[in-house]
Amino acid sequence: MKRNQWIREVATVGGIALALYKLIQSSRRANLRDEVVLVTGGSRGLGLLLVREFARQGCHVVMCARVQEELDQAQEQLHEWGVKADEVICDITDEGEVDGMIDVIMQMFGRVDTVVNNAGTIQVGPIESTTLENFREAMATMFWGGICTIHKLLPHMQQRGSGRIVNITSIGGKVPVPHLLPYVAAKFAMTGFSEGLTMELSGSGIQVTTIIPGLMRTGSYLNAHFQGHQAEEFSWFSLSDNLPFISIDGEIAARSVVEAVKRGDAEYILTIPAKGLTRFYGALPNLAIRLMGLVAQIALPSPTHNPVTERGMEIEQRMRNPLLKWLTTWGREAARNFNQYSSPTFKSPYNVEASRNQ
Repeated sequence: MKRNQWIREVATVGGIALALYKLIQSSRRANLRDEVVLVTGGSRGLGLLLVREFARQGCHVVMCARVQEELDQAQEQLHEWGVKADEVICDITDEGEVDGMIDVIMQMFGRVDTVVNNAGTIQVGPIESTTLENFREAMATMFWGGICTIHKLLPHMQQRGSGRIVNITSIGGKVPVPHLLPYVAAKFAMTGFSEGLTMELSGSGIQVTTIIPGLMRTGSYLNAHFQGHQAEEFSWFSLSDNLPFISIDGEIAARSVVEAVKRGDAEYILTIPAKGLTRFYGALPNLAIRLMGLVAQIALPSPTHNPVTERGMEIEQRMRNPLLKWLTTWGREAARNFNQYSSPTFKSPYNVEASRNQ
């Protein structure tokens, strides 16, 4: 009896503590209304969904991308969702263009309250097929591009004594993944920079949030670039990117990111599988590396020297595997809904406008 009573008392105290914690969290949530938010890589996928979610919070959102046609189609999608955003063409790998983008935003609003470094690129293939240029491109976009944008905006935030920096990294920035080494290298670099920046800016009034997404169903696999045995690389990557239970719906992911920003989280890992893998790798790195190496030997395509790059949507067009088609249904739907077929160099095999109106 005494033991049962002790358990009940502990449960009661735990419940009260949890309720107080939630109450404190709720009271700390920031109101983002009327803030100016810049989202890089905002024309499709998670970036486009973040533009929508920040706009729904009442923010003045500016999205940037490299291609006007993608921005035009993103604007059509945002209009159908009933939200508004401004746009700026910018290649964040070009310092001069970043300067120009920030000048435009300053002329429009006079400030940037929150910058979301989301722009990215994905290259999939074995190290034998990976070129030095692949690493340079990944680092230029996901590391140097983000640093350049922060470096240009940070003095403005420091002068005001406030601001938010949100860096979208990846589970690949916490746990290395075979056949994704350029992506992993860039994401590890940005994760380390982001977490170090959080420490340096502590107490300055500037909040830094590192977002660690796991696998997400945003259709991004169709804009990934594949080398080596391209069709085989596409198969494993598209499956892992779209299966339920291990991947998260893109819309849920975007809402979770915005909530983490409102709470002021220093770091937020999006999915339960990603949290579990991060903790396993952190606690037992030697075992994790050996196990993942074994899985790579068994499950991933064999190495080959083929540096020729092909995009996922091009490979998908010639795929004839009905099972793979069925298993990636959610991914294709996400691609249609989140503007992944907007590339001016590719004509979608789907009626995008019809799918949006369904």
